Amino acid sequence: MDSTHVAPEPAARQDSAHPSRRGVGVPLLVAGVGVGLGVLLHVRDPHIDGSYGVCPVYALTGWWCPGCGGMRAVHNLTEGHLMDALHSNLLAVPLVLAFVLWVGDWTVRAWRGQRMRLPSINRATMWSFFALLTVYTVVRNTPWGTWFTPV
Repeated sequence: MDSTHVAPEPAARQDSAHPSRRGVGVPLLVAGVGVGLGVLLHVRDPHIDGSYGVCPVYALTGWWCPGCGGMRAVHNLTEGHLMDALHSNLLAVPLVLAFVLWVGDWTVRAWRGQRMRLPSINRATMWSFFALLTVYTVVRNTPWGTWFTPV
């Protein structure tokens, strides 16, 4: 008998040809969901009353919440009407841009085999953002803030 021990060959990696591409699926799936929602909002117009339901804050209080008009803003963006999008919801446009940049960064980092970066803000920025939301909500519900009401 031969007493030499031969180590088994390591299992072939499925990603041996492109080891950096193995984690791209999830960010591309998230990007696809975002594009799908944009297409849905483009095809089914949220400007038609009741097409997506009613905002519960507006239904209960008669006040426009900070999110009211967000779907209309995305619809206007998909039609190329930037000013109408800003008029529908001033906050939706930068949030859509932030989402696109975040998913793009996530995809590039996944392609390189790196971990996703989670967005983070410090405490002062968080409270400033909440103050901005409060001011935005109050202003859009006053007679001199009608430019901020959804169209």
